[in-house]
Order: sequence, then structure tokens, then C-alpha cells
Amino acid sequence: MSIYNKKQAYKFSLLLIALVIGVLSLLYTNSIIDDLAKEERKKVELWAEGMRQMVQTNVEMDISFILEVIKNNETVPVIVADEYSNVLFSRNLDSIQALDTAYLKAEMIEMRKQNDPIEVSISPIHKQYIYYKDSILLTRLFYYPLIQLLIIFAYILVAYLSFSSFRKAEQNQVWIGMAKETAHQLGTPISSLMAWSELIKLTVKDDIMTQEIGKDIGRLEMIANRFSKIGSTPVLIPENLIETITDAVTYIKNRTSSHVKFEIVSGSVDHLDVPLNKDLFAWVVENLCRNAVDAIGGEGHISIDVKDYMQYVFIDVKDNGKGIPKSKYKTVFKPGYTTKQRGWGLGLSLSKRIIEEYHKGKIFVKSSDSHSGTTFRIVLNK
Repeated sequence: MSIYNKKQAYKFSLLLIALVIGVLSLLYTNSIIDDLAKEERKKVELWAEGMRQMVQTNVEMDISFILEVIKNNETVPVIVADEYSNVLFSRNLDSIQALDTAYLKAEMIEMRKQNDPIEVSISPIHKQYIYYKDSILLTRLFYYPLIQLLIIFAYILVAYLSFSSFRKAEQNQVWIGMAKETAHQLGTPISSLMAWSELIKLTVKDDIMTQEIGKDIGRLEMIANRFSKIGSTPVLIPENLIETITDAVTYIKNRTSSHVKFEIVSGSVDHLDVPLNKDLFAWVVENLCRNAVDAIGGEGHISIDVKDYMQYVFIDVKDNGKGIPKSKYKTVFKPGYTTKQRGWGLGLSLSKRIIEEYHKGKIFVKSSDSHSGTTFRIVLNK
């Protein structure tokens, strides 16, 4: 499993845990809400029975207990109305708004939607109806699991982002340390090779061999220089972009099958100065060209189209290979993402860092499909 797949699995696990906790909390809270709703129904029915008994009780009887029952309802909002829906009185509603008949009518309609009214027989021919709705406590409890679920998701999100931030910073430090150590380790054998090269020049009269050895040593020096610049703020100086691209493409072309055709399209422009770190930018072009060679399977066409748009320069690297699914447009730049059997999946991730962090530009998949191939676009500031 790649690093990216492990990261996706970790995200899914966190989301699943939050979902399970939320669902269990929701089910448990709903169970409590149902029990409380039944208790409130019983309370209102007892209140209705108290009213019924008070109406039907003889004057001489002690009704203090009945009055206590009626008085004890201090939480459930109720409205008492006659059979013609005329409001007789209300309890546990806003005392100021309760003076407005329209407000009471609207509340009564809302109560009827929420709970069936309780009928109270006042006499054989007269009835009253008690309308009620959930108490403030029950209403708050209803929203509690939703709030709890949001808090859980927020907590997991903050925890994940914090973890990712620390992990990314740690990975950056490891990556920078490895890059600089690689550059340091390359320095000694390169110096030795340079000395041996000078000795060979004195003893062997083969200019072609010594020239090729010199080129390879120069290449090693450039690679070491590239690694040494990772983690440091590179100096950008005006460089001929066309020449830089041409040199990088030529290097890849000389090490690629003749069945792969390379083309650099720049119109009539052969000199275009752009602030660059030449070594690092050439590394990006080489990475894109290598990926394009892999995408076309060693046979096809790769073009690098350079366009000058006032304050920006667009570089489109296009191949006619197998393409990239749209869902993977951003994923391909993640460290560890690769479709190859060999490789660490760092080429495009490194290219993105070089373009966006060091050159303050942009790199992205402009377009891709299985028929016309893939186009990567680089945007640089002039």
C-alpha cells in the first residue's frame, strides 16, 4: 500500500469512528427524548385531569391538591381552548406575547401539529381542549445529538489537521536532511572523479572519452547542486527559458528511445528571460518529460509549448499517452503517489514544491483523457 493510500485509509477510519459515535449518540438521545415526551404527555394528561376534577368537584370539597397539580406544571407550554378554538388561557408561554391573540392562535396551530390535543369534558354539552408542545428542556435535548456530532467532527478535523501539519513539517525536515546529506555524500566521489579525469587526460589521448567523462562529472555536480538547494531559498536570476527547456529536453532525449519524438514549440521566440533557478527548473522539466515517456510506453510524441502572456509565461508539457483520471488530477502531486512498479512517487511532488514554493508559480494538470493524453501546465511570473 502506498503512502497516499495509507493516508486515505486513515482519513476514512477517522470519519467512520466519528460517524459511529454520532449515530450511537443520536440513537441513545432519541430514546431519552421518546421517554421524556411520554412523561410530558402524562404530565399534561394529569394536568387535564386536575382541571376536569376541579370543574366537577363540589364547592365544599378540598381542592388544594388539584390546584397543586395544576400549579406544578411549570415547564410544558399549554393552551386551553374551547370547542370553537377560542383561546381561554395559556401557561408557560411568553407572558408579553401571550397578550396577542394572533400569537396564541399561531402557537395553538403549532402545538396541534406536534401533539394531539387532550379533550376535557366540562359538561355533557361543553368541552375544552388542552394543546401543548415540547418543553424547552426537551427541545434542547432534541438538538443535543446534532450539536454533539458537530463537536465530534470539529474535534476530529482539528486533530487531523494538527497531526497532518506536524507530520508534514517532520517529513519536510527529513526530506531536506536527506537531500542535503545526499549532496554532501556526492561531493567526495565527484571531487575524486574530477582528479582522475585530469589524470586520464594526461595519460590517454582519447578526446571523445575524456569529453564524455567530463560531461558525466558535470552532470553529477549539477545533481549534487540541486539536492543542496532543497530547503534553502534559491536565488532567482533572469535566465533564457527557451534555452533552459531545450537543454533539459536534450538531456532526456539522448537517453530515451528514438521512437519517442520531442518537440519544443515557442513560435518565433528563441529568447525569453524569466526569473529562474536554472538547475531546479530544469529538474522539473526532466521529471515531466520522464513521466510523459512512461505514459506513452516508450513510443509516441511529447511536446513542450511555451507561450508568453504579458506578465505570465505558460509552459504546457503534453504527451499522447494513456491519460490520468480526473479524480487523480490533484492526487498525482501527493508524495508517495505512483503507478510504477519502481520509484518513490516523489517526482511530481518535488516539481510542485520547486514551482510553487521556490518560483511562486503554479503547476497543475490542465487536461487529460485516454484518447489525447495528458497536458501539464506550468505558470511562471515574468
